Amino acid sequence: MTGEERDTASMETSVSASKDPKQYPNLRNLQYSPLKHGDEQFIVLWDPTGLSQERLVIPLHLFYLFQFFDGEHSLEQIGVEYLKKYGEFLMPNRLVRLIEELDAKLFLEGERCEQAKAAARAAYSQSPRRSAAFAGRSYEADPEKLRAQLEGFFTSKEGPGTAPSVHAGQRIRGLVAPSYEVKEAGPLYAWAYKELREARTPDVFVLVGTCHAGLEQGIAVTSKDFETPLGVVPVHRPLLEALNARAGEMFYEEELRHQAEHSLEFQLPFLQYTVGVQKPFSIVPVLGAFPPTTFSDPALHVLRDRVELFITSLQQAIQDLGQDVCIIASANLAHIGLRYGDRTAPTDFSFHRCMQKDLEMLKHVEQRDHEAFTTFLLAEQDKRHVWGFPALYLFLRLVQADTGEVLRYDRGITDQFNSTVTYASMAFY
Repeated sequence: MTGEERDTASMETSVSASKDPKQYPNLRNLQYSPLKHGDEQFIVLWDPTGLSQERLVIPLHLFYLFQFFDGEHSLEQIGVEYLKKYGEFLMPNRLVRLIEELDAKLFLEGERCEQAKAAARAAYSQSPRRSAAFAGRSYEADPEKLRAQLEGFFTSKEGPGTAPSVHAGQRIRGLVAPSYEVKEAGPLYAWAYKELREARTPDVFVLVGTCHAGLEQGIAVTSKDFETPLGVVPVHRPLLEALNARAGEMFYEEELRHQAEHSLEFQLPFLQYTVGVQKPFSIVPVLGAFPPTTFSDPALHVLRDRVELFITSLQQAIQDLGQDVCIIASANLAHIGLRYGDRTAPTDFSFHRCMQKDLEMLKHVEQRDHEAFTTFLLAEQDKRHVWGFPALYLFLRLVQADTGEVLRYDRGITDQFNSTVTYASMAFY
């Protein structure tokens, strides 16, 4: 690079860094869902990290512009894109009002967002435990009502019933359970946790879930005890200390992500209901967020090395502990439909094809073959959006089992357009 090129690059970097976020809006990593009201279509947006509790409903034609809220397009350029798409002008004051509303809701990167993040990190750090975030929304908040709700999942016609498990009394090594809404998928959870209730259960559970808000480091561990309406579940300090001794504090850098993530919280009432009534237990809470390409793309070698360091460190810590440890993966499978980026809504035919693919994929999980499982998803190129990959991959690397089997499989419908999430319960001995 010549001196002139260096000066030009430096100037471009300086200009980029000094861009006014109100003129060059940069949208945070939000989730969205389509919504239909009469003949009109809208998009609902929300923050999966929980930093903002707000939601925003916007017309579909305005959502088109959100792809240009990348910190590189000015308001004027965004207006030009609207003109190109729809053949009409977007009034500048309307775009300014939209940006102001996004900023007020903490949906944009910028000073307000950074201040909110700092305050949230400080509050979580000072909190004595991770409080139940979904009690009263996804499951009952009253302890007695929650116990009745859980029992109803076991005894419902979709649940596992009362017939003894063929594995009753055996040492259980692992479970896979959904991370879908408990009040809707509760009977599917019950299929897995009935196996646990009737098994020779350990005292320590490593819970691995997908962080739906994403992680820069790939892995996030927290040392906070977890609270539910049924009491406090302590973390297993010796395992966490052993992990820290091998890997340092790097996997705690994003522990705030645990605060609003549902995937681990949804497992705890079932653990308390099945194991906690028999004896005390403790957990190691782990969230993962990394794609299958982590293990094939050379450009992702840093992320791959971090994931590998975590796995080998925890494997050794478990081995040194010398106790029975059960690994539980909280993982949904495919996400198909408009809500998940597909161009068309699912049909009965497309769902059944998806189910066939799921069951083919789960054969590799049953066989504890993490390489075949990863290769299967790499070949699919994310066509079915299997968001549970990180949890299932970590599970397969950590679980020490001889046999595994799918107990039950089902799906949930998530919007008016038949968008679908699939999930399964599995047990490993």
